[in-house]
Amino acid sequence: MTQIRLFLFTVMLSAIFAITPFSTDLYLPALSEMASDFDVHITLVQQSLSLFFAGYGVGMFLFGPLIDHFGRRQFVIGGLLIFSIASLLAALTNNITWFLLLRFLQAFAGAAATVAIPGYIKALYGKNTPKGMSYFNLIMMLAPLIAPAIGSLVMTWGQWHLIFVLLAVYAGVILLLAYMYLRVDNEKQQLNTNKLSFFKNYRIVFSKKGAKLDILTSFFASFAFFCYITDSSFVFMQVFGLSKYTFSLVFASNVVMLISASFINGRLLGRYRVAWLLGAANVFALCFASGLVVVNILSLNVVFTLVTLLPFMGCLWMMSINADSIVLMKFKKEVGTASAVIGTLKFGSAALSGPLLALFHSGTAVPFSVLLLGAVILACISQVMNYFLKH
Repeated sequence: MTQIRLFLFTVMLSAIFAITPFSTDLYLPALSEMASDFDVHITLVQQSLSLFFAGYGVGMFLFGPLIDHFGRRQFVIGGLLIFSIASLLAALTNNITWFLLLRFLQAFAGAAATVAIPGYIKALYGKNTPKGMSYFNLIMMLAPLIAPAIGSLVMTWGQWHLIFVLLAVYAGVILLLAYMYLRVDNEKQQLNTNKLSFFKNYRIVFSKKGAKLDILTSFFASFAFFCYITDSSFVFMQVFGLSKYTFSLVFASNVVMLISASFINGRLLGRYRVAWLLGAANVFALCFASGLVVVNILSLNVVFTLVTLLPFMGCLWMMSINADSIVLMKFKKEVGTASAVIGTLKFGSAALSGPLLALFHSGTAVPFSVLLLGAVILACISQVMNYFLKH
């Protein structure tokens, strides 16, 4: 495959995977208006994020082994189709119960499409999978960079319903492109044609030497990341009193940091081992998370929060990229199942973020920052244990 075709293929895969950040970030500026429209408290609307993550995790768990056995393409096509339909129905409802159920269906279908993507990346890049994952994430991060700004713009044209119409159209366009071009020559050769067994596939993944602690590291990094996604609108718009427009700029600045981290990680992989980069990112994340807790306990200006949060998010992203790459490189025929394990735990952690943030809610940014620090500490413990087990 030529470099140009490889790049275009990576862009398409990134666009497919980007339906997840689009689904979670596009409607963040509309949460307050949605709560008013549904006549419920904003915390209930926020739970639609946790429910989305739960549906995504369940879908990942179910579809991973199926993809290993039957192939990726049909699940990508079917998942995008159902996702588009669910998005359109969500745009048409004015009932909070139906909206929450449709968000679950939307996520469940999206999982069918996106759980296959890491397998495509591994098939395309081979031994350069960590670098491919870095570039894949670099392109994919354009979605959360522009999503809140697009959401705010759509809100100036009409009500929040238009946001979900936009999601339906986006999924429909990507579905058409995937149907026409999503083919990899050696996909059938990589299928696990043994008798399909969910638990056997998962047992293989969890019994793989050295995989469990890296999976845990990815889990804790994702929990911290989704705590930020879930609580960012409350922290910046209600605690610090930023406007919707300013919040969009702040959110975009965080995503710029994630893009920078993906680019830097891709460049450093030519010089350093993946495991070394993972450990270094973990240590720096621990330092910045500690600073974030201190500035929020002291109730300092929002500028101090941003000074510690921005580099923290970059380190967190590098942790996630490298931990996922290490896990995927350990498998040949169970890549879909390994991706499902990673994804299920990632979005399982995301489903926990909403209830935990609600449980420790204090009207300040302190619980938010403490949860971020706690997640990084647990990731650091996992890596230390991994190091001693290897040596």
